[in-house]
Amino acid sequence: MGPQVIGLEITELRLGLPGGGDSGERRVKKRVISEGGQEVDVVVGWPPVGLYRKNVVAKLYVKVSMDGVPILRKVDISCFKGYSELGMGLEKLFDCYGIGQAMEEDNGSCEYTTIYEDKDGDWMLVGDVPWLMFVETCKRLRIKRR
Repeated sequence: MGPQVIGLEITELRLGLPGGGDSGERRVKKRVISEGGQEVDVVVGWPPVGLYRKNVVAKLYVKVSMDGVPILRKVDISCFKGYSELGMGLEKLFDCYGIGQAMEEDNGSCEYTTIYEDKDGDWMLVGDVPWLMFVETCKRLRIKRR
């Protein structure tokens, strides 16, 4: 009789993920969540994503710089409804009045003008394009002296 092999299954080398069975089936971790009296199986992945994060509206943060102010700020332009609200928000943020008025009518009464960089890298005057196009294409805002 040949030598008997006992208990060598533990030291056997196999290709595959650790913990994989002999059947080759992939084990999927599931979590049971009760919603409205019904139990629902939810696949758990990494990183775990909370249910509250799935319904979050996208925010459009844009860097804003102003000549003479050493600190850059970030503004969520999706919370404004138009150029006038954006101008009023920038006035409050930088404590400089007249920015919103300069956006609406370029009559030269304000010493600042507001420009933005679009996705193509071109600098344009704020107010030259419709608001929704501005929101989609704006990468960066700059308030500069005339």
